[in-house]
Amino acid sequence: MIRDITEFGAAGDGSTKNTVAIQKAIDAVAEAGGGTVNIPAGTFLSGSLRLRSHIELHLSTGARLVSSLDPDDIIDFMKDFDDDNADTGWEGGVFLFARHEEDITISGNGTIDGQGRLAFWDDDADGGLHECPLAVRGFRPRMSFLEDVRRLTVRDVTFEDSAYWTLHMAGCQDVLIENIRILNNERGANNDGIDPDCCRNVVIRGCIIRTGDDCVVVKTTAPMTRKYGGTENIVISGCTMRSRSCALKIGTETWGDIHHVVFSDCVLSDCTRGFGIISRDGGAIHDILIHHVTGNTRRYSDCTSRDTGVHVWWGKGDPLFISATRRAGTDRIPGKISRVFIDHLYMDGEGASLIAGEDESPVQDVHLSDVVLRMKRQSSHIPDVFDEMPSARGVYRHEMAVLYTRCARNCTFAGQLEIDGSMKQFCKSKRIDE
Repeated sequence: MIRDITEFGAAGDGSTKNTVAIQKAIDAVAEAGGGTVNIPAGTFLSGSLRLRSHIELHLSTGARLVSSLDPDDIIDFMKDFDDDNADTGWEGGVFLFARHEEDITISGNGTIDGQGRLAFWDDDADGGLHECPLAVRGFRPRMSFLEDVRRLTVRDVTFEDSAYWTLHMAGCQDVLIENIRILNNERGANNDGIDPDCCRNVVIRGCIIRTGDDCVVVKTTAPMTRKYGGTENIVISGCTMRSRSCALKIGTETWGDIHHVVFSDCVLSDCTRGFGIISRDGGAIHDILIHHVTGNTRRYSDCTSRDTGVHVWWGKGDPLFISATRRAGTDRIPGKISRVFIDHLYMDGEGASLIAGEDESPVQDVHLSDVVLRMKRQSSHIPDVFDEMPSARGVYRHEMAVLYTRCARNCTFAGQLEIDGSMKQFCKSKRIDE
Protein backbone atom coordinates (compact mmCIF):
# COMPACT_ATOMS: atom_id res chain seq x y z
CA MET A 1 0.00 0.00 0.00
CA ILE A 2 1.19 3.52 -0.87
CA ARG A 3 -0.63 6.57 0.45
CA ASP A 4 0.34 10.17 -0.24
CA ILE A 5 0.03 12.64 2.63
CA THR A 6 -1.83 15.09 0.38
CA GLU A 7 -4.71 12.59 0.29
CA PHE A 8 -5.20 13.42 3.96
CA GLY A 9 -5.10 17.20 3.51
CA ALA A 10 -1.38 18.00 3.82
CA ALA A 11 -0.25 21.21 2.10
CA GLY A 12 3.34 21.75 1.02
CA ASP A 13 3.32 25.53 1.24
CA GLY A 14 5.89 25.81 4.06
CA SER A 15 3.50 27.49 6.51
CA THR A 16 0.53 25.16 7.05
CA LYS A 17 1.01 22.85 10.03
CA ASN A 18 0.46 19.36 8.69
CA THR A 19 0.81 17.33 11.90
CA VAL A 20 -2.74 15.96 11.88
CA ALA A 21 -2.76 15.14 8.16
CA ILE A 22 0.60 13.33 8.16
CA GLN A 23 -0.23 11.39 11.32
CA LYS A 24 -3.54 10.30 9.77
CA ALA A 25 -1.64 8.97 6.76
CA ILE A 26 0.78 7.04 8.99
CA ASP A 27 -2.02 5.58 11.10
CA ALA A 28 -4.14 4.61 8.08
CA VAL A 29 -1.30 2.68 6.46
CA ALA A 30 -0.37 1.00 9.74
CA GLU A 31 -3.95 -0.06 10.39
CA ALA A 32 -4.13 -1.54 6.88
CA GLY A 33 -1.17 -3.80 7.68
CA GLY A 34 1.71 -1.59 6.56
CA GLY A 35 3.13 0.10 3.49
CA THR A 36 4.55 3.41 2.33
CA VAL A 37 3.59 6.91 3.41
CA ASN A 38 4.79 9.21 0.64
CA ILE A 39 5.79 12.84 1.14
CA PRO A 40 5.78 14.49 -2.31
CA ALA A 41 7.73 17.51 -3.51
CA GLY A 42 6.97 20.58 -1.41
CA THR A 43 7.74 22.01 2.03
CA PHE A 44 5.64 20.41 4.76
CA LEU A 45 5.78 21.94 8.25
CA SER A 46 4.76 19.60 11.05
CA GLY A 47 4.82 18.98 14.76
CA SER A 48 5.87 15.65 16.26
CA LEU A 49 5.05 12.52 14.29
CA ARG A 50 4.77 9.04 15.80
CA LEU A 51 6.06 6.35 13.45
CA ARG A 52 4.43 2.93 13.64
CA SER A 53 5.33 -0.65 12.79
CA HIS A 54 5.62 -1.78 9.18
CA ILE A 55 5.72 1.80 7.88
CA GLU A 56 8.09 3.30 5.32
CA LEU A 57 8.16 7.08 5.53
CA HIS A 58 9.37 8.03 2.05
CA LEU A 59 10.48 11.52 1.06
CA SER A 60 10.31 12.00 -2.69
CA THR A 61 12.81 14.13 -4.58
CA GLY A 62 12.05 17.75 -3.75
CA ALA A 63 10.23 16.89 -0.52
CA ARG A 64 11.10 18.82 2.61
CA LEU A 65 9.68 17.80 6.00
CA VAL A 66 10.22 20.64 8.50
CA SER A 67 10.10 20.33 12.27
CA SER A 68 8.08 22.89 14.17
CA LEU A 69 9.94 24.58 17.03
CA ASP A 70 6.74 25.43 18.88
CA PRO A 71 6.77 23.49 22.19
CA ASP A 72 3.01 22.99 21.89
CA ASP A 73 3.58 20.94 18.72
CA ILE A 74 6.26 18.64 20.16
CA ILE A 75 5.97 15.33 22.06
CA ASP A 76 7.59 15.35 25.52
CA PHE A 77 9.00 11.85 25.22
CA MET A 78 11.04 11.96 28.47
CA LYS A 79 8.10 12.23 30.86
CA ASP A 80 8.30 8.47 31.40
CA PHE A 81 11.82 8.42 32.85
CA ASP A 82 14.40 10.43 34.81
CA ASP A 83 18.15 10.90 34.40
CA ASP A 84 20.31 12.86 36.81
CA ASN A 85 23.18 13.27 34.30
CA ALA A 86 22.80 16.84 33.07
CA ASP A 87 25.11 16.17 30.10
CA THR A 88 22.52 13.92 28.45
CA GLY A 89 19.99 16.71 27.92
CA TRP A 90 16.69 14.86 27.62
CA GLU A 91 14.58 18.01 27.73
CA GLY A 92 13.23 19.56 24.55
CA GLY A 93 11.01 16.84 23.13
CA VAL A 94 11.30 15.11 19.76
CA PHE A 95 10.14 15.52 16.16
CA LEU A 96 10.15 11.93 14.82
CA PHE A 97 9.20 9.47 17.55
CA ALA A 98 8.74 5.71 17.83
CA ARG A 99 8.62 3.37 20.81
CA HIS A 100 8.22 -0.44 20.94
CA GLU A 101 7.74 -0.83 17.19
CA GLU A 102 9.25 -2.96 14.40
CA ASP A 103 10.04 -2.76 10.68
CA ILE A 104 10.29 1.02 10.32
CA THR A 105 12.03 2.63 7.33
CA ILE A 106 12.80 6.27 6.61
CA SER A 107 13.87 6.66 2.98
CA GLY A 108 14.04 8.79 -0.14
CA ASN A 109 15.95 11.68 -1.68
CA GLY A 110 14.14 14.40 0.25
CA THR A 111 15.20 16.43 3.28
CA ILE A 112 14.18 16.49 6.94
CA ASP A 113 14.83 19.98 8.33
CA GLY A 114 15.21 20.55 12.09
CA GLN A 115 15.38 24.39 11.85
CA GLY A 116 18.34 24.60 14.21
CA ARG A 117 19.13 28.01 12.74
CA LEU A 118 16.24 29.36 14.82
CA ALA A 119 17.54 27.80 18.05
CA PHE A 120 21.05 29.31 18.20
CA TRP A 121 22.34 32.82 18.64
CA ASP A 122 25.66 33.99 17.21
CA ASP A 123 27.05 36.71 19.45
CA ASP A 124 30.48 36.63 17.75
CA ALA A 125 32.22 36.28 21.12
CA ASP A 126 35.43 34.78 19.74
CA GLY A 127 36.80 37.99 18.28
CA GLY A 128 35.53 37.45 14.77
CA LEU A 129 37.05 34.01 14.19
CA HIS A 130 33.55 32.51 13.86
CA GLU A 131 34.70 29.29 15.55
CA CYS A 132 33.22 29.21 19.04
CA PRO A 133 30.02 27.33 19.98
CA LEU A 134 26.83 29.24 19.32
CA ALA A 135 24.71 30.21 22.29
CA VAL A 136 21.29 28.61 22.67
CA ARG A 137 18.40 31.02 22.31
CA GLY A 138 15.35 28.85 21.71
CA PHE A 139 13.49 25.57 22.14
CA ARG A 140 15.52 22.61 20.81
CA PRO A 141 13.79 19.28 20.15
CA ARG A 142 15.70 16.22 19.02
CA MET A 143 15.16 15.43 15.39
CA SER A 144 14.36 11.82 16.32
CA PHE A 145 14.05 9.47 19.28
CA LEU A 146 13.52 5.88 18.18
CA GLU A 147 13.21 3.56 21.19
CA ASP A 148 13.07 -0.23 21.13
CA VAL A 149 12.59 -0.47 17.38
CA ARG A 150 13.47 -3.81 15.83
CA ARG A 151 14.59 -3.82 12.20
CA LEU A 152 15.04 -0.10 11.66
CA THR A 153 16.30 1.20 8.30
CA VAL A 154 17.26 4.77 7.39
CA ARG A 155 18.57 5.30 3.87
CA ASP A 156 19.31 8.03 1.33
CA VAL A 157 17.59 10.94 3.09
CA THR A 158 19.24 14.22 4.07
CA PHE A 159 18.91 15.43 7.66
CA GLU A 160 19.59 19.14 7.80
CA ASP A 161 20.12 21.66 10.60
CA SER A 162 19.07 19.60 13.58
CA ALA A 163 18.62 21.68 16.73
CA TYR A 164 19.69 18.78 18.97
CA TRP A 165 20.65 15.12 18.44
CA THR A 166 19.76 14.01 14.93
CA LEU A 167 19.31 10.22 14.95
CA HIS A 168 18.96 8.97 18.52
CA MET A 169 18.31 5.25 18.60
CA ALA A 170 17.75 3.79 22.08
CA GLY A 171 17.41 0.09 22.76
CA CYS A 172 17.08 -0.67 19.04
CA GLN A 173 18.14 -3.92 17.38
CA ASP A 174 19.06 -4.86 13.82
CA VAL A 175 19.57 -1.34 12.47
CA LEU A 176 20.81 -0.34 9.01
CA ILE A 177 21.72 3.30 8.28
CA GLU A 178 23.16 3.85 4.82
CA ASN A 179 23.88 6.58 2.29
CA ILE A 180 22.38 9.38 4.34
CA ARG A 181 23.62 12.94 4.72
CA ILE A 182 23.58 14.80 8.02
CA LEU A 183 24.35 18.48 7.42
CA ASN A 184 24.10 20.40 10.68
CA ASN A 185 25.42 23.77 11.79
CA GLU A 186 29.13 23.25 12.49
CA ARG A 187 28.99 25.61 15.47
CA GLY A 188 25.82 24.19 16.97
CA ALA A 189 26.21 22.55 20.37
CA ASN A 190 24.61 19.12 20.98
CA ASN A 191 23.61 18.56 17.34
CA ASP A 192 25.13 15.04 17.24
CA GLY A 193 24.79 13.05 14.07
CA ILE A 194 23.99 9.44 15.02
CA ASP A 195 23.66 8.16 18.61
CA PRO A 196 23.31 4.38 19.05
CA ASP A 197 22.34 4.18 22.73
CA CYS A 198 22.04 0.71 24.29
CA CYS A 199 21.63 -0.76 20.81
CA ARG A 200 22.60 -4.11 19.31
CA ASN A 201 23.52 -5.08 15.76
CA VAL A 202 23.87 -1.69 14.04
CA VAL A 203 25.48 -1.01 10.65
CA ILE A 204 26.21 2.60 9.61
CA ARG A 205 27.80 2.90 6.18
CA GLY A 206 28.37 5.25 3.29
CA CYS A 207 27.26 8.40 5.12
CA ILE A 208 28.32 12.05 4.93
CA ILE A 209 28.13 13.70 8.35
CA ARG A 210 28.92 17.33 9.23
CA THR A 211 28.07 18.51 12.72
CA GLY A 212 29.07 20.89 15.49
CA ASP A 213 28.92 18.07 18.02
CA ASP A 214 29.98 14.43 17.59
CA CYS A 215 29.32 12.70 14.28
CA VAL A 216 28.68 9.19 15.64
CA VAL A 217 28.37 8.57 19.40
CA VAL A 218 28.08 5.03 20.74
CA LYS A 219 26.80 5.24 24.32
CA THR A 220 24.82 3.75 27.18
CA THR A 221 22.78 6.42 28.95
CA ALA A 222 21.49 5.73 32.46
CA PRO A 223 17.73 5.34 31.80
CA MET A 224 18.23 3.33 28.62
CA THR A 225 20.78 1.03 30.29
CA ARG A 226 18.23 0.27 33.01
CA LYS A 227 15.75 -0.71 30.30
CA TYR A 228 17.87 -2.42 27.66
CA GLY A 229 21.37 -3.17 28.95
CA GLY A 230 24.56 -2.36 27.07
CA THR A 231 25.60 -1.63 23.48
CA GLU A 232 27.22 -4.25 21.26
CA ASN A 233 27.98 -5.21 17.67
CA ILE A 234 28.28 -1.82 15.95
CA VAL A 235 29.92 -1.32 12.52
CA ILE A 236 30.67 2.14 11.07
CA SER A 237 32.35 2.16 7.66
CA GLY A 238 32.89 4.16 4.49
CA CYS A 239 31.88 7.54 5.91
CA THR A 240 33.22 11.07 5.65
CA MET A 241 32.97 13.11 8.84
CA ARG A 242 33.56 16.71 9.84
CA SER A 243 32.92 17.93 13.38
CA ARG A 244 33.86 20.53 15.98
CA SER A 245 33.88 17.60 18.40
CA CYS A 246 34.60 13.86 17.88
CA ALA A 247 34.21 12.07 14.59
CA LEU A 248 33.66 8.79 16.45
CA LYS A 249 33.02 8.83 20.19
CA ILE A 250 32.35 5.93 22.51
CA GLY A 251 30.90 7.42 25.72
CA THR A 252 30.91 9.67 27.62
CA GLU A 253 27.68 8.17 28.98
CA THR A 254 28.85 4.66 29.92
CA TRP A 255 26.40 3.29 32.47
CA GLY A 256 26.36 -0.05 30.67
CA ASP A 257 29.04 -2.03 28.84
CA ILE A 258 30.01 -1.19 25.26
CA HIS A 259 31.82 -3.79 23.21
CA HIS A 260 32.54 -5.13 19.73
CA VAL A 261 32.60 -1.87 17.79
CA VAL A 262 34.34 -1.62 14.38
CA PHE A 263 35.18 1.71 12.73
CA SER A 264 36.86 1.52 9.32
CA ASP A 265 37.60 3.04 5.93
CA CYS A 266 36.64 6.60 6.81
CA VAL A 267 37.97 10.11 6.19
CA LEU A 268 37.86 12.72 8.96
CA SER A 269 38.30 16.44 8.35
CA ASP A 270 38.86 19.37 10.71
CA CYS A 271 37.55 17.57 13.80
CA THR A 272 38.38 18.67 17.33
CA ARG A 273 38.92 15.02 18.23
CA GLY A 274 39.28 12.13 15.83
CA PHE A 275 38.42 9.25 18.13
CA GLY A 276 37.21 9.48 21.70
CA ILE A 277 36.86 6.34 23.82
CA ILE A 278 35.71 7.83 27.09
CA SER A 279 34.64 5.97 30.24
CA ARG A 280 33.03 8.01 33.00
CA ASP A 281 30.10 6.13 34.54
CA GLY A 282 31.15 2.55 35.32
CA GLY A 283 30.46 0.46 32.22
CA ALA A 284 33.32 -1.51 30.66
CA ILE A 285 34.46 -0.70 27.12
CA HIS A 286 36.26 -3.47 25.27
CA ASP A 287 36.92 -5.11 21.92
CA ILE A 288 37.10 -1.96 19.81
CA LEU A 289 38.69 -2.08 16.34
CA ILE A 290 39.66 1.04 14.34
CA HIS A 291 41.42 0.64 11.01
CA HIS A 292 42.16 2.32 7.68
CA VAL A 293 41.26 5.90 8.62
CA THR A 294 42.88 9.17 7.57
CA GLY A 295 42.27 12.86 8.16
CA ASN A 296 43.10 15.75 10.46
CA THR A 297 42.15 17.33 13.76
CA ARG A 298 42.53 20.98 14.74
CA ARG A 299 41.76 23.41 17.53
CA TYR A 300 38.88 25.90 17.55
CA SER A 301 38.09 28.95 19.66
CA ASP A 302 36.08 28.73 22.84
CA CYS A 303 34.12 31.78 23.86
CA THR A 304 33.46 33.81 26.97
CA SER A 305 30.57 36.17 26.41
CA ARG A 306 29.20 38.78 28.76
CA ASP A 307 25.73 37.97 27.43
CA THR A 308 25.72 34.19 27.10
CA GLY A 309 28.43 32.85 29.42
CA VAL A 310 31.22 30.39 28.69
CA HIS A 311 30.92 27.89 25.83
CA VAL A 312 33.73 25.48 25.06
CA TRP A 313 34.52 22.64 22.70
CA TRP A 314 35.74 19.39 24.25
CA GLY A 315 39.16 18.65 22.76
CA LYS A 316 42.06 20.67 21.41
CA GLY A 317 42.81 18.96 18.10
CA ASP A 318 43.45 15.46 19.51
CA PRO A 319 43.67 12.66 16.93
CA LEU A 320 43.16 9.97 19.57
CA PHE A 321 41.66 10.34 23.06
CA ILE A 322 41.25 7.23 25.20
CA SER A 323 40.27 8.26 28.71
CA ALA A 324 39.05 6.57 31.88
CA THR A 325 38.71 9.09 34.69
CA ARG A 326 36.04 10.41 37.01
CA ARG A 327 33.28 12.67 35.83
CA ALA A 328 33.36 16.11 37.46
CA GLY A 329 31.13 16.35 40.50
CA THR A 330 30.80 12.60 41.15
CA ASP A 331 32.75 9.94 43.01
CA ARG A 332 31.67 7.15 40.66
CA ILE A 333 34.63 5.02 39.53
CA PRO A 334 34.84 4.85 35.73
CA GLY A 335 34.74 1.50 34.01
CA LYS A 336 37.79 -0.10 32.45
CA ILE A 337 38.82 0.31 28.83
CA SER A 338 40.57 -2.71 27.32
CA ARG A 339 41.31 -4.55 24.08
CA VAL A 340 41.42 -1.62 21.68
CA PHE A 341 43.12 -2.34 18.35
CA ILE A 342 44.06 0.48 15.96
CA ASP A 343 45.88 0.02 12.66
CA HIS A 344 46.51 1.94 9.46
CA LEU A 345 45.62 5.27 11.01
CA TYR A 346 47.17 8.38 9.43
CA MET A 347 46.31 11.66 11.16
CA ASP A 348 47.57 15.23 11.37
CA GLY A 349 46.65 16.93 14.64
CA GLU A 350 47.27 20.10 16.62
CA GLY A 351 46.81 18.44 20.00
CA ALA A 352 48.31 15.45 21.75
CA SER A 353 46.95 11.93 21.46
CA LEU A 354 46.21 10.65 24.97
CA ILE A 355 45.82 7.16 26.35
CA ALA A 356 45.04 8.02 29.96
CA GLY A 357 43.57 6.04 32.83
CA GLU A 358 43.80 6.24 36.61
CA ASP A 359 45.20 3.88 39.24
CA GLU A 360 41.64 2.82 40.01
CA SER A 361 40.73 2.32 36.34
CA PRO A 362 43.80 1.76 34.15
CA VAL A 363 43.54 1.55 30.37
CA GLN A 364 44.69 -1.89 29.26
CA ASP A 365 45.68 -3.69 26.07
CA VAL A 366 45.60 -0.83 23.58
CA HIS A 367 47.62 -1.78 20.51
CA LEU A 368 48.51 0.63 17.69
CA SER A 369 50.21 -0.64 14.53
CA ASP A 370 50.98 0.94 11.16
CA VAL A 371 50.02 4.28 12.69
CA VAL A 372 51.35 7.72 11.73
CA LEU A 373 50.54 10.62 14.06
CA ARG A 374 51.92 14.01 13.10
CA MET A 375 51.62 17.23 15.09
CA LYS A 376 50.98 19.99 12.57
CA ARG A 377 50.00 23.63 13.03
CA GLN A 378 46.63 24.28 11.39
CA SER A 379 45.17 27.28 13.19
CA SER A 380 46.16 30.43 15.05
CA HIS A 381 45.86 28.71 18.45
CA ILE A 382 48.90 27.88 20.57
CA PRO A 383 49.09 24.20 21.62
CA ASP A 384 49.66 24.44 25.35
CA VAL A 385 47.13 22.29 27.22
CA PHE A 386 45.77 18.80 27.67
CA ASP A 387 41.99 18.65 27.58
CA GLU A 388 40.37 15.74 29.44
CA MET A 389 36.87 17.19 29.32
CA PRO A 390 34.43 16.13 30.49
CA SER A 391 36.11 15.08 33.73
CA ALA A 392 37.32 16.25 37.11
CA ARG A 393 40.74 16.84 35.53
CA GLY A 394 39.31 19.32 33.03
CA VAL A 395 41.76 21.39 30.95
CA TYR A 396 45.27 21.95 32.27
CA ARG A 397 48.66 23.13 31.07
CA HIS A 398 51.10 20.38 30.13
CA GLU A 399 54.20 19.86 28.05
CA MET A 400 52.96 18.86 24.62
CA ALA A 401 53.62 15.42 23.16
CA VAL A 402 52.57 13.59 20.04
CA LEU A 403 51.45 10.60 22.10
CA TYR A 404 51.13 10.62 25.88
CA THR A 405 50.05 7.81 28.18
CA ARG A 406 49.15 7.60 31.86
CA CYS A 407 48.14 4.50 33.81
CA ALA A 408 48.21 2.43 30.63
CA ARG A 409 49.10 -1.24 30.92
CA ASN A 410 50.22 -3.65 28.24
CA CYS A 411 49.90 -1.01 25.49
CA THR A 412 52.01 -1.17 22.32
CA PHE A 413 52.82 1.19 19.48
CA ALA A 414 54.32 0.47 16.07
CA GLY A 415 54.47 3.35 13.64
CA GLN A 416 55.69 6.94 13.40
CA LEU A 417 55.34 9.94 15.69
CA GLU A 418 56.22 13.12 13.83
CA ILE A 419 56.51 16.80 14.69
CA ASP A 420 55.99 19.18 11.80
CA GLY A 421 58.43 22.10 11.68
CA SER A 422 55.65 24.54 12.57
CA MET A 423 55.16 22.73 15.91
CA LYS A 424 58.71 22.23 17.13
CA GLN A 425 58.68 25.26 19.39
CA PHE A 426 55.61 23.92 21.22
CA CYS A 427 56.31 20.19 21.34
CA LYS A 428 59.74 19.45 22.80
CA SER A 429 59.45 15.68 22.91
CA LYS A 430 57.83 12.63 21.43
CA ARG A 431 56.91 10.99 24.69
CA ILE A 432 55.35 7.69 25.62
CA ASP A 433 55.03 7.14 29.37
CA GLU A 434 54.44 3.64 30.71
